[in-house]
Amino acid sequence: MANGFVMNEANRFSSQGFILEDFVGADDTMGTQELIERLNEALGWELRAVNMYAHYAANIQGIHRLQLDPMFNGEATESLAHADVVRRAIVKLGGVPVTERNPHPIVHSTEFKAMLERSLETETKAAEVYANIIQLVEKVGDQEMYDAIEQIYLAELRSLEDLRLILA
Repeated sequence: MANGFVMNEANRFSSQGFILEDFVGADDTMGTQELIERLNEALGWELRAVNMYAHYAANIQGIHRLQLDPMFNGEATESLAHADVVRRAIVKLGGVPVTERNPHPIVHSTEFKAMLERSLETETKAAEVYANIIQLVEKVGDQEMYDAIEQIYLAELRSLEDLRLILA
């Protein structure tokens, strides 16, 4: 079922200590509950990302506004779409989606580099959360959900790499 690249990347995050905990036990209920918890964690981070990127798009100034305003708005839109997919997956599994964003503070800045650094931190966290989720979804065995989460995970990896290159 799993795409080799995606599982290799998820395992890479796991080997770096990013996986919060491995799936334990073969009980489907236990696996489903763990998956719902991790999906709710991802949803909280996506809701936070929407707020952060919209805030940065509104506050970016100077010549960097020409490039970063569309980028931040695009990231906010992408996070909103990811939140919708994750929310629907939670409901499909019988869970209740969170309605509040992750409480990690959104740092206000008008400095483009600080905004990009905070964005890199957020995308890194998103990648680690989805690395955990992709492994859990595979164990639950829902191909449709796996494909949807895989697309989100790959988008997070692309955003992470883009930010690394911008900050280089």
